Amino acid sequence: MTDFTFTRRDFPGDFLFGCATSSYQIEGHQYGGAGPTHWDSFAATPGNVVRSEDGARACDHYHRFEEDLDLAAAAGFECYRFSTSWARVLPEGRGTPNAEGLDFYDRLTDAMLERGLKPCATLYHWELPQPLADMGGWRNRDISNWFAEFTEVIMSRIGDRMYSVAPINEPWCVGWLSHFLGHHAPGLRDIRATARAMHHVLLSHGRAIEVMRGLGMNNLGAVFNFEWAEPLDQSAQAQAAAETYDAIYNRFFLGGVFKGAYPEAALRGLEPHLPQGWQDDFATITQKVDWCGLNYYTRKVIGPDNGPWPHYAELVGELPTTQMGWEIYPDGLYKFLKRTAEDYTGGLPLIVTENGMANPDVLLEGEVPDAARIAYVEAHLARVRQAIAEGVPVKGYFLWSLLDNYEWALGYEKRFGLVHVDFETLKRTPKASYRALQRALTAS
Repeated sequence: MTDFTFTRRDFPGDFLFGCATSSYQIEGHQYGGAGPTHWDSFAATPGNVVRSEDGARACDHYHRFEEDLDLAAAAGFECYRFSTSWARVLPEGRGTPNAEGLDFYDRLTDAMLERGLKPCATLYHWELPQPLADMGGWRNRDISNWFAEFTEVIMSRIGDRMYSVAPINEPWCVGWLSHFLGHHAPGLRDIRATARAMHHVLLSHGRAIEVMRGLGMNNLGAVFNFEWAEPLDQSAQAQAAAETYDAIYNRFFLGGVFKGAYPEAALRGLEPHLPQGWQDDFATITQKVDWCGLNYYTRKVIGPDNGPWPHYAELVGELPTTQMGWEIYPDGLYKFLKRTAEDYTGGLPLIVTENGMANPDVLLEGEVPDAARIAYVEAHLARVRQAIAEGVPVKGYFLWSLLDNYEWALGYEKRFGLVHVDFETLKRTPKASYRALQRALTAS
């Protein structure tokens, strides 16, 4: 496939297309007075990150943002989803702001607006200031107040020009992946730390919503990541294992924000480790939001495990996979859109805030063929259209990502971008998928 079969006309008039990035993955954290983060420490520890690579230079978006925003606008996107770096704005995590950091996000915002791009901000995409990590980070209840302070500082500066804002990207990654599995900073494997981080990230979300409402802002949302949990077979053990995976990954955070409750299958293991009085925090956690964002990439085949809780194992499935080893399962996106509306959000607008694939793209004579990415996006957007046709209020789709970038513990090997980045020269080269999407979105 070299072109998409859809055009913008195949979607409702109020449907928005965008691309997504994140600060630490593209900006170049060594520039502009940014403070150290727990990702810098994690990457400097042998064995955590491929080749111990970090985000010190990344794509140097800090100096090249105008070129990058030109690419986003030329592709036909209406929206640009970006994140702000807490450590760039507040190098100590609290206290005196970094004027250079605030000025950067000021310039970035104005540059989006000059190009007709709607600024869609995420306050936090995983780069916690190291001084706050030293005080326990997400394990420490005080982080909700630290995060509220950060929200006040950055949104007092740029909030008047934001189209939309979400406080925290993918709370499952902030909580479970980073504190139970240890794959992301701070690299812990501790169930008590996990339970507290999972709860405090939602408390911090609620506090940030409160602060932004106090600033008179609207179009505020919450962004969750999802993986469809497919039981290995129809046995009761496999069904129970998949239910637990689903409860931890998908329902815990949705349940907290939209129901003021955590699922029982998750509480079986986590409740003894939650902070005292955790139930009292739901008044803050359930602050009204204006939309719900879904980040979706894959499914997992889940079977029972006889070890300690959570009693499940991730197994190898039979579907084709991406460069990440993730199964390609577009039906999962459709199922989550349907289920989220039916079980949690009702008529609230749903936005696909991330979807995309890593592919071993190679620059060949100035071109980057990536037919696999075109097919992936085509299949997922077909399921989005199916959901819309069935009455699900899906209002937007953001592709991850505009640029090849720093893929966290996987370094610079996994390429998710519509635009190829040579990490030696930093030259940007639009891929075939970029060109195909440009044709689809700008067709008259």
